[in-house]
Amino acid sequence: MSTIKIGLVGCGGRGRGAAQNALKNTATKDVKLTAVADAFQDSVDGTVKLFSDQYPHQTDLPKERQFVGLDCCEQLLKTDVDVVLLCEPPGFRPRDFVAAVDSGKHIFAEKPVAVDSPGVRRFLVANTKAKNNKQIVLVGHHLRFEKKHYESIKMIHEGAIGDLLRIRIFFDTGYLWTRPRLEGQTEMEHQIRNWYYFNWLSGDHIVEQHVHDIDVMNWFMKDQHPIEANGMGGRQVRIAPQFGEIFDHHSVEYVFGEREVRGYSDCRQINGCWGSFSEHAYGTKGYINMDGHGTVVLKQEGKDPIIWKREADGHQTEMDILFDAIQNGKEWNNGDIGADATMTAILGRMATYSGKVVKWEEAFHSELDLFPKTLAWDADPGPKPNAQGIYPCAKAGITKAW
Repeated sequence: MSTIKIGLVGCGGRGRGAAQNALKNTATKDVKLTAVADAFQDSVDGTVKLFSDQYPHQTDLPKERQFVGLDCCEQLLKTDVDVVLLCEPPGFRPRDFVAAVDSGKHIFAEKPVAVDSPGVRRFLVANTKAKNNKQIVLVGHHLRFEKKHYESIKMIHEGAIGDLLRIRIFFDTGYLWTRPRLEGQTEMEHQIRNWYYFNWLSGDHIVEQHVHDIDVMNWFMKDQHPIEANGMGGRQVRIAPQFGEIFDHHSVEYVFGEREVRGYSDCRQINGCWGSFSEHAYGTKGYINMDGHGTVVLKQEGKDPIIWKREADGHQTEMDILFDAIQNGKEWNNGDIGADATMTAILGRMATYSGKVVKWEEAFHSELDLFPKTLAWDADPGPKPNAQGIYPCAKAGITKAW
């Protein structure tokens, strides 16, 4: 190909990081960032300045290819970019992915690919079209592209620790960023600015963040999704106007297949607590401990442990693979796997929000659509704060979660 033109949708931290990884890919340096899009002008302005300053020879962003507003992705897709990086809040991703497929672009889609079951189904239908069109689709589960993970899990699949008995996964951290409500903001603008804390935009942190470990859990099971889930969670500590409606902790038991292998999932965002980003599998002949951004240790009965230290960051290697496929005409699509991980995370949220055992089939076919009926700055986004500014959250045994 001639110069590969990149369009970035979503100019937050992850979007800027993905675009930097794209420009630094190892397959070709003949790439340029030629269009950017975000709901907010300040995000676009900051991104244009960053890339113009740091990557001047790989940046071509005139005003007419800087798009702002709730239709920014639609406008960007009308340009001649070859590949689009979808790094907007996840609630927008099914809509933007469908549009990107229809426009014929190659696509990098950050995880998760949706926040509810209708969104997952829309993504899957569009992904089938992308495969038929031979459009490249890469979903950003960066652990899939890290040597320590793919080499050790290959050994698990080959029987290194025998038959799997149980899996444990963790994403336990402290509080994340918040943005204060500004005078004159509409409710829609406030929620999109603080997208992490509203289900229609993020899916809760079990979907937005813990989906990394949930994907590894499914990967342990040879990409077989669970048949049901039950769990509990709540909002115990992180209760204030700036924290929206999501929980601060979830604990889920997933059940896989006829052998009923159990996967135990824990995620928490509370300050002052033990933290872990890790995945663990236990079998009849050994076990494996995987630090998401650290060391992997595989222990087999009667043998010395095998240890992998972290090498290249998967955020970079996934872009190396994406641009190698584009540059050299290779087929690549992991969209269905990404959708399965997202749906597994949504299944877990349904279980913690409802307090019930939720079957995969009923969850997957749920018609509960979280996206607002109307998308406009003065439209109703759904969740409403009370007189003290606190947003209500789900209540087990009461909330209809699917």
